[in-house]
Amino acid sequence: MKRRNLISDINVVPYIDVMLVLLVIFMISAPLMVQGIQVNLPEASSEALPVQNTEPLIVSIDQDGTLFLETGSTKNKPLTLDELNVSVSKIIEASPGLQVVIRGDGQVKYEKVMTVMAELQMAGAIDIGLISKPISSN
Repeated sequence: MKRRNLISDINVVPYIDVMLVLLVIFMISAPLMVQGIQVNLPEASSEALPVQNTEPLIVSIDQDGTLFLETGSTKNKPLTLDELNVSVSKIIEASPGLQVVIRGDGQVKYEKVMTVMAELQMAGAIDIGLISKPISSN
């Protein structure tokens, strides 16, 4: 009697197919994921802020003037000025010198943005900036 040898090779073709399908799915879905609150940023031609080693703390103001702090615990939770002050002061206390940027909707009143900036200064933020999108050339 002759014994048959078992073939112990792994067929990797199905795994490659699955990997390529997942790659296509992630390539399509990645641009669709929007970070944070939907805000229509005003256009401005200005120099970019110098890049720091740490990510800045982002405060968003939507069209209605509602405040959001873009951190893990308060990502999509509307905040009052007092709650913003408390949260930012705790974060600044933990990492002093952290850059804070404001993502304000273009329709928000200037007074609201200035109030938020004053509140951030009272919370201990020293480096405060504004986010805008570059002017589109059409």
